[in-house]
Amino acid sequence: MQRIFRAGALTAGVLVAAFGLPAGPAHADTDTPRVDLRVLVVSDGGPATEAIAAELDTAGTPYTTIDLTDADRPVIDTAFLADTVDGRPRARFQAVVLPDDNPFAAGSDEMDALAAYERTYAVPQVDAYTYARPEAGLRYPVDDGYSGGLDGVQAQVTAAGRTGPFGYLEGAVPFEDNSPDVGESYAYLSQPAPGADFTPYVDAPIPGSNARGSLVGEYRHDGRRELVVTFVYNRYQQQFRLLARGIVDWMTDGLHLGASRNYFAVHVDDVLAADDRWNTDLDCTPGDVDCTDPSATPDPIRMTPADVDHALAWQADRRFTLDLAYNAAGSVDQREDHGGVDALADRLIAARDRFRWINHTYTHAFLGCVQDTSVVPWKCATNADGSTRWVSRSEISAEIANNRVWGRNVGLPLEDDELVTGEHSGLAVLPQQGEDNPHLGPALADNGIGWLGSDNSREPGRRQVGPATTVPRYPMNVFYNAARAAEQVDEYNWIYTGRAQGGSGICEDNPATTTCLDAPLDPATGYQDHIVPLETRTALSHVLGNDPRPHFIHQSNLAEDRIAYPVLDGVLGGYDALFAADTPVVNLRMKDIGAELEHRAAWRAALDAGSVTAYRIGDAVTVQAPAGTAVPVTVPTGTTLAGTVFGEAYAGRMSGWTSSADGPPTLSLPSSAAAPLDDTASAGGTTPAPAPAPATTVPVGVSESVPYTSDR
Repeated sequence: MQRIFRAGALTAGVLVAAFGLPAGPAHADTDTPRVDLRVLVVSDGGPATEAIAAELDTAGTPYTTIDLTDADRPVIDTAFLADTVDGRPRARFQAVVLPDDNPFAAGSDEMDALAAYERTYAVPQVDAYTYARPEAGLRYPVDDGYSGGLDGVQAQVTAAGRTGPFGYLEGAVPFEDNSPDVGESYAYLSQPAPGADFTPYVDAPIPGSNARGSLVGEYRHDGRRELVVTFVYNRYQQQFRLLARGIVDWMTDGLHLGASRNYFAVHVDDVLAADDRWNTDLDCTPGDVDCTDPSATPDPIRMTPADVDHALAWQADRRFTLDLAYNAAGSVDQREDHGGVDALADRLIAARDRFRWINHTYTHAFLGCVQDTSVVPWKCATNADGSTRWVSRSEISAEIANNRVWGRNVGLPLEDDELVTGEHSGLAVLPQQGEDNPHLGPALADNGIGWLGSDNSREPGRRQVGPATTVPRYPMNVFYNAARAAEQVDEYNWIYTGRAQGGSGICEDNPATTTCLDAPLDPATGYQDHIVPLETRTALSHVLGNDPRPHFIHQSNLAEDRIAYPVLDGVLGGYDALFAADTPVVNLRMKDIGAELEHRAAWRAALDAGSVTAYRIGDAVTVQAPAGTAVPVTVPTGTTLAGTVFGEAYAGRMSGWTSSADGPPTLSLPSSAAAPLDDTASAGGTTPAPAPAPATTVPVGVSESVPYTSDR
């Protein structure tokens, strides 16, 4: 599978220059309706509609929510759904999401209005989670179907799904089974009702039968189209994350504001330096300020040339590039202590162009307050007047500049505006240091730093620090002080078991911690059997969530037992098994991730301000946004702008960031993307108003919580 390595896969500048043109020609006829690129989400407060809304949010797709539990909500009637603009009929929503096929009372005027609206403007409807029944195009589950749990079941995209909205998937749709004590998935498996125009897109085997039942399918009736989903889910579950893109693609006919990719980047910190090793007897790390036993002797972990060769071979096999955050003093000290010899640095420098490189400061010094390590835990040292003593601006600047100079002298392909400080220091760190070092911002300015790595477990949001914008990084729970699986398991057991079992008691003090253990893991098997699957699942959930934020590990994890690779292989191998070749992992460097997050924040602000309008009239799409706003757009293949093909191919569609600098841009859709009103495939006639769906079982959802891992 080919992966995207080039910078800015979805950054501004993809087609910005192409928008230096006036708006497209006005439409002379007023019979062709205008359809606004906005989704209507009607919610009953359940997890399924919330999950779809979250997918729209993440992609940057505008939507309006109607909360059925709100007594003061607007009434859904003809006036709410459609009106006239400049003498032209306007459909205010391009798609409708309902909690089930009919969430209203029998004979509801609102359901009648929605049905008439969908029929008039060929607007698709998604039934987020509905009971299998004839009104939804399916047989009742009691008729040779199934109602019950699907934990651990492997569903499959059908042939129609592969040529339709789920073609970006390889085929398998595994349902999670993360806990034997929790029912995580509930579904109705059923076959199409007799005479129904129903096409299954995703199905699964019906227990006790050779037949398969639909989980996601399209039901055409009465001039309308419904996507019928018969399993419950929440926004974090893998089965939904795999299908979310296709649900949005189906409801928008591949045309909507917003865009998404599946991102994965891995930063390897402390390269060239050495990391102190966890002591399995003392349950602490010699060299750390909290390891006070007089017998505690540091036992450093440092990569070897063979580890570099392994990393290079792994990269080539996985078609993936690691980002190496380096500390040059590690090599300088090595040469001073070994007669000028540093075989590790020599091998890395020889292969420098096959990695990406990030300045991680010269010595990995702590750049926040001056640490008082005479107490455990340490505290910030103070001046005579009680004020905090800070590492100076000149010291911070020297750490940045000296590391950069060393890198330039050995020919590293650096980006001078990227920086990750040691332990993310200089930034606030609780409980000891409640604010940034006031000298950090000026020192960043002195050195032209525009992008500064931060710890996502502490600060998931991006923010300004002087001239720099933070790029939050996910810590992987593969410890910096472990190079062997047994060390990782021993420390993991100490952290996540109770005091009575010899553990730290963190879980007793913080019962919300999600990685707590009922019993210690087996040192021989615990890493591969427990930690690797858990960390793989967590990281893969980020990849599937349109989340570009990078992950970070440490050079120690690439040495000795090379314990990082099973997790990385789990993520990339698992991904390759699930996705088709046209939907590769996007592997960006830090500054491009920062730019992507920056564009998203500006776009979100424009959406929140209500200053964005986009609509389709026939084969023309017009976007109106504040001048200079970068706009994410997803369109069918073959869409053009001023005669130039628009966007970059991904998952069977074209998408990219645009600009409205010189007026509203107009995109021209290909003839293959016929206007929805040209669709004559729906069967005619009418069907009786469906009765309300029976109550459905919604099991407890699976929440996401990433445990904190210190960056040392």
